[in-house]
Amino acid sequence: MTIHWCGTGLSAIPGLRRLIQADHPVTVWNRTLDKAQAAVGDLTGDIHAFDPDALAAILAPGDVVVSMLPADWHVPLAELAIHKGAHFVSSSYIAPEMRALDQRARVAGVALVNEIGLDPGIDHLMAHWLMADYRASGAHDPENDFSFTSYCGGVPKIPNAFRYKFSWSPLGVLKALRSPSRSIREFSELNVQRPWDALGRYDAPLPTPETFEVYPNRDSLPFLAEYGFEQGWKVRDFVRGTLRLNGWAAAWSDIFTEIETLQGPEGEARLREMSARLWRDNAYGPDDPDRVVLCVALHVRRVGETVYHKTYTMDAWGDARGTAMARLVSIPVSLAVEAVLNREIPAGVSAAPRDPKLINRFMDQVDRLAQHLQVVDHT
Repeated sequence: MTIHWCGTGLSAIPGLRRLIQADHPVTVWNRTLDKAQAAVGDLTGDIHAFDPDALAAILAPGDVVVSMLPADWHVPLAELAIHKGAHFVSSSYIAPEMRALDQRARVAGVALVNEIGLDPGIDHLMAHWLMADYRASGAHDPENDFSFTSYCGGVPKIPNAFRYKFSWSPLGVLKALRSPSRSIREFSELNVQRPWDALGRYDAPLPTPETFEVYPNRDSLPFLAEYGFEQGWKVRDFVRGTLRLNGWAAAWSDIFTEIETLQGPEGEARLREMSARLWRDNAYGPDDPDRVVLCVALHVRRVGETVYHKTYTMDAWGDARGTAMARLVSIPVSLAVEAVLNREIPAGVSAAPRDPKLINRFMDQVDRLAQHLQVVDHT
């Protein structure tokens, strides 16, 4: 069974190298051969220019297709995998078109695993762990109310005036700032059109406590079911969000103001101009360490009294092994590939695993990737 790893961008390499070094049969596909050879050419010569027809010609039942390509490739590659009786793994969010492949994948007996990078990915594992721990605590009661928060962010380890640095094109970040979000705050659904409309403060329970700026990201509500929240539970807060260094909103205020005015083709062109300038002025240099902070918390109250409150925290930064972001995105992908090969993940479309055995195994690896990983008990 061969692993067909498609895409060798910045966040793909540590997981890819891990699989090759573990002697798994791996075929590497990338749109630019030179980049792939520079990344893993010291480990393998099985490197090809990405071509879906060429991939289809050699893809065999039981193989695994890994997509670290742009998002518009995920569904076509997953469809190809189903057709060939192969499995599929990606770190990206499950799009509706991917979700629609669930029944076909089950009939074909293949696993389509998504959302197994950093965020989404490690955050899911933490959430599943907290929910299982809460259920085992004996604290559950129909009258309990729940506050769940999950905040993740990639930030510079050494803060700069802009309070942020880019490791790839800023265009994606700028477009995300124009996206609405949906979450729950104080028992009510909160819908905002722009992140800065719901900017808040988060006191992270790290070894040295630190305050960050946070805002809700995308649509949090589908993850109520993903994390096992039951119908009828009283949900006070439920937010999956983005974390930024203190002072981020002030440093970006001019950008926020301009983004509000951009529309149509001219607006898209201006976004690209802004992206080019931001990349020039605020890209990571070769010796600039990045940092990733992730805090997932579950706080449960009964008639105002805390009955369960724990936060799963992670703090990681770039070191001799490379960037924290690359490690924490790609190595969970490689762990999912191995779990698929071991038939530990069932057929169908799924996100990061809920199986306690897999969660513990994956988090043991995360512990080696991060400089700090801890469950903080606030009770």
